[in-house]
Amino acid sequence: MRVAIVGCGYVGLELGRGLAGNGHDIWGVRRSADGASAVEAAGLVSVRADVTDPDSLGVLPDVDAVVFAASSGGRDASAARSVYVTGLENVIAEYGSRETVPDRLVYTSSTGVYGDHDGDWVDESTPIDPQTEKTRVLAAAERVALGTSTGVGIDGTVTRFSGLYGPDRYRLERYLEGPVTEGYLNMVHRDDAAGAIRHLLETNQGRGSVVLVTDDEPIAKHAFADWLADECGVDRPPKRSKAERLSDPEISDRVARRVRTSKRCTNDRLRELGYELAYPTHREGYREAIADYRSEI
Repeated sequence: MRVAIVGCGYVGLELGRGLAGNGHDIWGVRRSADGASAVEAAGLVSVRADVTDPDSLGVLPDVDAVVFAASSGGRDASAARSVYVTGLENVIAEYGSRETVPDRLVYTSSTGVYGDHDGDWVDESTPIDPQTEKTRVLAAAERVALGTSTGVGIDGTVTRFSGLYGPDRYRLERYLEGPVTEGYLNMVHRDDAAGAIRHLLETNQGRGSVVLVTDDEPIAKHAFADWLADECGVDRPPKRSKAERLSDPEISDRVARRVRTSKRCTNDRLRELGYELAYPTHREGYREAIADYRSEI
């Protein structure tokens, strides 16, 4: 299988390594010279292109599948739209105009599109309710992935990731130092985010649909913080309620919306499709980070 990973970054590099290790031909597409160097360091073929510049996309290789994992780099909603929506449209238009059209497209989205469900469970059948400009952009991009791609003969798949963590993104201090606000954590290790996409591609599943990618066990933030502190051998951090956090006069609208948002994500469909998680819960996923932390104190 020939695969182009557009936006070959945190998840994309791991995905590329996994697919290449299984004998597939992989191209990692990045905009910057530093990004291209990271792709090459991972042992993948590097391509320089910018999804916001249609004229640059002619260098994209002919492939069987495209994974769109580009990032807006934490910029505002306008910048996010130019990457996630317009950029995705540009990539689909480029490939759709060719004599050889890819068979599949996988777009990486976020469980943030669900909005607030007051701690209830959500799955692929749950109506989305994006509450921020950024998540509304992600929802729009999902529609492009599932609709526009089909119009040019490419089967689209949307993978909705819960909170990504893993190497360089464990953020232990956030929970060890506190104060920790109540709510639920839905998480997936980087290796499982990449592994899930690899599984969908290699087993030819998930076409024309959404697949929620998260681990087996949503956990209350207070419980996670206490578990992490105990495992790291430090005092449990201070806690606060949602009401206490929201009463802070300096809280931003963005943070306030995040505090109000609570849900528990299920991976039942991903499991039904046959994917076996390398890190089924936070207990396995944080083991290495905890060992490193304890070795330094």
